[in-house]
Amino acid sequence: MHCFYIEPPENGVAALPPEEAKHAAKVLRLQPGDAVCAMDGAGSRWGAEIQAVSGNSVSLRLLERLPDNEPQVRVTVYQGLPKAEKLDFAAQKLTELGAAALVPVKMERCVAKLEGRDGEKRRERLARIAAEAAKQCRRGVPTAVSAPLTWRQALARMAEHDLLLAPWEDASGRHMKDAHARHPDARDIGIVIGPEGGMSEAEVAALTDIGALPVTLGPRILRTETAVVAAATLAMCLWGDI
Repeated sequence: MHCFYIEPPENGVAALPPEEAKHAAKVLRLQPGDAVCAMDGAGSRWGAEIQAVSGNSVSLRLLERLPDNEPQVRVTVYQGLPKAEKLDFAAQKLTELGAAALVPVKMERCVAKLEGRDGEKRRERLARIAAEAAKQCRRGVPTAVSAPLTWRQALARMAEHDLLLAPWEDASGRHMKDAHARHPDARDIGIVIGPEGGMSEAEVAALTDIGALPVTLGPRILRTETAVVAAATLAMCLWGDI
């Protein structure tokens, strides 16, 4: 079943925004009566059907509200700026897994740079990727994507979480399950993932100073794009709904 974002509904009927309507009418060639999923991007989802198609205008009849599928835990991932395609991958997969937010962070060993206008353009692209991923996995809310932060800015935000986890290749003895055993009721969790070169010892020390728990993801070194998915999956398995 195809999913679409909708304009604010009125009396059980909603129009598709121009790009969504064009895709439904011209690419998918949907017709009145076809069943679809409708989403407002803020958490509400409906089973719906095409009511009318006229040129590039499409309206839906909302039939039933679908259950909320947002996790009870809020997971925010702080990703050390990797190469562009790896950040795209993170935005897509984190949306599928149920993460609340993705925050790109400029870390010591980052090669990629996203600042000023380039940073905002990149954020907009990542937000589009997350929105498309939400449609594909029928999630009511796409992962929110922040503009890139400096390390100092990120530290201030990281300190606000109930629990902050720092998967690190040099960590040993504490796994994610150990963190869960100590903090089973955490409902606002931050996860810090290093860039391709990993986090420096100084960065890990700064994280522990604000209460972060360094954890290991196992005896093998994971690429940054693997680590972000592995860590988010483990968190959603232990604290969330996977």
